[in-house]
Amino acid sequence: MISRSMLGGVWRYRGFIAGSVRREFQAKYRNSLLGAAWTVLNPLAMIVVYTVIFSQVMGNRLPGGTGQFAYSIYLCAGVLTWGLFAEITTRGQNVFLENANLIKKLQFPRICLPIVVVLNALVNFAIIFGLFLVFLVATGAFPGWSFLAFLPVLAIQILFSIGLAMVLGVLNVFFRDVGQFFTILLQFWFWFTPVVYPITALPVEFRSWLAWNPMASVVQAYQGILLRGELPHWQSLIPVSVLAVLLCALGMQLFRKRAGEMVDEL
Repeated sequence: MISRSMLGGVWRYRGFIAGSVRREFQAKYRNSLLGAAWTVLNPLAMIVVYTVIFSQVMGNRLPGGTGQFAYSIYLCAGVLTWGLFAEITTRGQNVFLENANLIKKLQFPRICLPIVVVLNALVNFAIIFGLFLVFLVATGAFPGWSFLAFLPVLAIQILFSIGLAMVLGVLNVFFRDVGQFFTILLQFWFWFTPVVYPITALPVEFRSWLAWNPMASVVQAYQGILLRGELPHWQSLIPVSVLAVLLCALGMQLFRKRAGEMVDEL
């Protein structure tokens, strides 16, 4: 999917990528009194809200959930990982448009821009998810060795997110409605994914529809690992894994064919 020359170009511009990630992180909190402390305070406040409020309101309504913090763990497992997916795709769809001036003025491998988006999203995710892990350990809810299964599930999700973001990013340069449409679609997609509700809350006739939602199996895998310490049903992740590879291949194909034309469209 990625040629050797493209990989070589990315490696030569690794300083540009690292600098872009660092500058964006610093710019996010520039001119604020607390600065980078907000990277901790914001997710910490969210985890506290989920824990204090939702664990009391919904705790007894989570089938199979045991413990005072069962629902808050279920909710955080879905919301935090969905947030990573949403950040990569929404920022990826606009990455070439937002960097139009940079693309026109400088010569550098354009593939560096999506990589910067992914790395920025992973930095943000690492901070907030790290706090969530501290919460799991502090409450005695850490899943143990089964947590290692989290890593391949995360890899599948990132691959799927990158592939979709690349396709959207290239198409959005030529058809600006793509970005608008996906923003609306993402809202419906969130509520069609069992993030804030268990699957049992859906009518029986609608549950089979989740098989068409690639993020449903990913989110369920996270929730099973973090809430119940269960290994994922790996077979359920095969469709999204295949789709992720296909999207990455399609995204790179579109990028290679249209990279030159994008400059004129921008």
